[in-house]
Amino acid sequence: MKNVALITLHGMGETPPDYAGEILKPLRKKMGSLLDAVDVRPVYYQEEMQANQREIWTRIDEHSKVHYDALRKFLLFGFGDAAGLESRKDDDASVYELAQVDIARALLQARRANHKDTQVVFLTHSLGGQVLSNYLYDAQKKRRGGTVSAGVWKDPDHTLRNISGPGGLTPDEKNFLRGDNCIGWISTGCNIPIFVAACKEMHIRPIDPPRNGFKWLNLYDPDDVLGWPLQPLSAGYRALVEDRAINSGNGAINFILKSWNPSAHSSYWTDDDVVDPLARMLGQLLG
Repeated sequence: MKNVALITLHGMGETPPDYAGEILKPLRKKMGSLLDAVDVRPVYYQEEMQANQREIWTRIDEHSKVHYDALRKFLLFGFGDAAGLESRKDDDASVYELAQVDIARALLQARRANHKDTQVVFLTHSLGGQVLSNYLYDAQKKRRGGTVSAGVWKDPDHTLRNISGPGGLTPDEKNFLRGDNCIGWISTGCNIPIFVAACKEMHIRPIDPPRNGFKWLNLYDPDDVLGWPLQPLSAGYRALVEDRAINSGNGAINFILKSWNPSAHSSYWTDDDVVDPLARMLGQLLG
């Protein structure tokens, strides 16, 4: 059994199931055999949308003439993800709910493979930050007695029955799935501001710290128009999040191209400015 679990969530756009290898390879170089003491659980929520997006792209590609294929495909898959997660999210088995089931499944696997005191670190990229924020916010709202209208926390015993097994979830497992063991979160290229920009500041609330000692480090590249600082959103975010501007390896590319491109949003997890703080956070928890 392991004392630390790393749960990863990918970002927007076409994503392979083995996406976590992008961070695990450089992380292995930094941590060596110490990484073996971490239970790594990638969440792959893009599976809920990708087949439909590919079908749309194929029909457009076969029957229409468009330019800038790579950029168009990125926008179709990327913003299709964001729109899909919000579309009819109150429905049972909505994309919003299924993405949250994927998070709950990874957490439950980590809990059952280890023990109730295992500490959890989340690593999210891009849209994955919004997906996880919604999941934790809904879980905390449910615990406070509030009404949750969408996702797994609307009726967790019902929506999670397919992953919990015949015995259901124990109270300890429910607490674990709520994120109570989350001690750290590193977000990269986070675009939460895009989802809350229409709200008045008084209505922009982050999650509550899941536990004492919780740290949220938000890494963004000023050249990446899809990666944003979070502290300016509200007093709650200023108190909770540490923003850190980095250069995610695209300075030369952007200098040459003089414009934003998808590569400016996709290079975070191979950059030392991301790998180093993640390795430090995990190493400190491992002692």
